[in-house]
Amino acid sequence: MWPRRVVLGAAVLPLTLLVLRDAPVDFAPPVPTAAAHERPRPVPHGVPQPAIVSRAAWRADERMVREPAVYTGPVRAVFIHHTGESNDYDCADVPQMLRAVEESHIKDKGWDDIGYNFLVDRCGTVYEGRAGGIRRSVRGAHTTGFNADSVGIAVVGDYGRGVTVPPVLVRALAELAAWKLMPGADPRGRVRLVSTNDASRFPKGTTAVLRVISGHRDTYRTNCPGEALYAELPAIRAATAALRKGR
Repeated sequence: MWPRRVVLGAAVLPLTLLVLRDAPVDFAPPVPTAAAHERPRPVPHGVPQPAIVSRAAWRADERMVREPAVYTGPVRAVFIHHTGESNDYDCADVPQMLRAVEESHIKDKGWDDIGYNFLVDRCGTVYEGRAGGIRRSVRGAHTTGFNADSVGIAVVGDYGRGVTVPPVLVRALAELAAWKLMPGADPRGRVRLVSTNDASRFPKGTTAVLRVISGHRDTYRTNCPGEALYAELPAIRAATAALRKGR
């Protein structure tokens, strides 16, 4: 992670840049920006969409986006991240923080857009990340070598050793994962994915056997998503599985 300091009013917040970009693929035409708050809709396995704050609502700067979205296959894996900021933020300030993350990813890293598909704050609010359509499989820039057929979810904050992970945050991650995973995917199971980037833990072309819900560290040399949040992955998997069974 590469820290950077961004001034937001009187607060100074470090931003972390967690991933490297995969090889480019062909671009698909863009889709219209989603409504401010997407209405819940069921997916084939019956899990409703959680409430999601759209890019329009957190006022993403669409003028900065360099290229239209790229679409991949159905979501076979979920990768959990943390962004590395202090956890003392007021949740009302998160939209401003997300605009700073967007600017860092595009202007500093040269990416097409914000890297993560979704972000979740410590209050359990879910935000749309990369543009292209909340309900579509948008290829992000979140997990080096494994951005296709996956979704990257970043928790706003630092969840290193000794940090308490709010239950509302665990619930939000489970609801989002349960909704986005393709029908038939077992949140407690494993998935075989082929690496597309030598910078990952798995050389390009290697088939990796990963947990369907994994942490960033499982595929890249980083401590992300932090010891505390990584320790919650079994609970997130269990909650996701229960939601997909209608319990």
